[in-house]
Amino acid sequence: MGKTRQTGEKRGAGRDAVVVAAGLGAVLVVSVVLAIGLGSAVIPPADTARYLWAALVGDGIPAEEFTRYQIIWQVRTPRVLLAAVIGAGLGAVGVAIQAMVRNALADPFILGVSSGASVGAVAVTSFGAFAVFGIYAVSIGAFLGALVASVLVYAAARSRAGITPLRLVLTGVALAFGFEAVMSLIIYFAPDSEATSTVLYWTMGSFGGATWGALPVVAVAVVAGVVVLRRYARSLDVLSLGDETAASLGVRTESLRRGLFVLTAVVTGAMVAVSGAIGFVGLVIPHLVRILFGASHARVLLIAPLAGAIFMVWVDLAARTVVAPRELPLGVITALIGVPVFVTLMRRRGYLFGGR
Repeated sequence: MGKTRQTGEKRGAGRDAVVVAAGLGAVLVVSVVLAIGLGSAVIPPADTARYLWAALVGDGIPAEEFTRYQIIWQVRTPRVLLAAVIGAGLGAVGVAIQAMVRNALADPFILGVSSGASVGAVAVTSFGAFAVFGIYAVSIGAFLGALVASVLVYAAARSRAGITPLRLVLTGVALAFGFEAVMSLIIYFAPDSEATSTVLYWTMGSFGGATWGALPVVAVAVVAGVVVLRRYARSLDVLSLGDETAASLGVRTESLRRGLFVLTAVVTGAMVAVSGAIGFVGLVIPHLVRILFGASHARVLLIAPLAGAIFMVWVDLAARTVVAPRELPLGVITALIGVPVFVTLMRRRGYLFGGR
């Protein structure tokens, strides 16, 4: 009787999560259309939808509307879609890393991936490496830097006893300081002050360089990452209880943690390469979803990517419109909006992470 009741409760919770996800999906679609239409030149949602439909099905546009069509399709649409993809990826990867290292303060950049990517981007910007790749040179440098950082952190954290959460976090934090020191040295000796300014802005996050060409790789990486993480939702639930408990329930913690490390490093590297280092989202969105909808990873990994995507779409809109024609760094907006919301919810709900 008790087991039947628990099964019924789980099915009810699963249906609730699907309903919430469907609602957030609708909100995301509306947010994307509105964000594409808003900016220095405001275009009504009906016209925005008409231009998007025309681009998708190949319909013609009157000559007098061609400029507005170009703004919508070539400038704003790839940027807003990239914001949604990055927000979804940061939310999902944040959930996985917090479970993997069992640390409430973990985010996609705690393992040094962001700092390694920054070194790669700084090196490319300051010294012109990979110039043959044109506008993609910085992205390629950042991605290679992220991969190198991931390999170094993994190799340094691994011991004969395997990889433990504490060693992984401490190694990541220590190497992040090292990468930041290298980045500071490169900036200090950089021959071009404009390059230094570009790099500093990049380290705070921006979608200013979004193009249609930048979308496919990062979108595939994020979608594949979310799908794989969803398949390991139960294992993440067990891993959050501790290695000994997980092992007693049949979960091979070291191989699971190694696989999660590789997956999150690749997805994070792909995101940082096209958007820079956007902090706060991967840290707070998972906690907000747990506060509002519970801690089951099947549920959190369904809702957190959608919540992250919606949040990032509106953050990007604020960044490019509040002080237009200048653009604010995304990291500044995410912190200014997210901190008060997070603190308020945490105080009202008496939130605990991992029973602490």
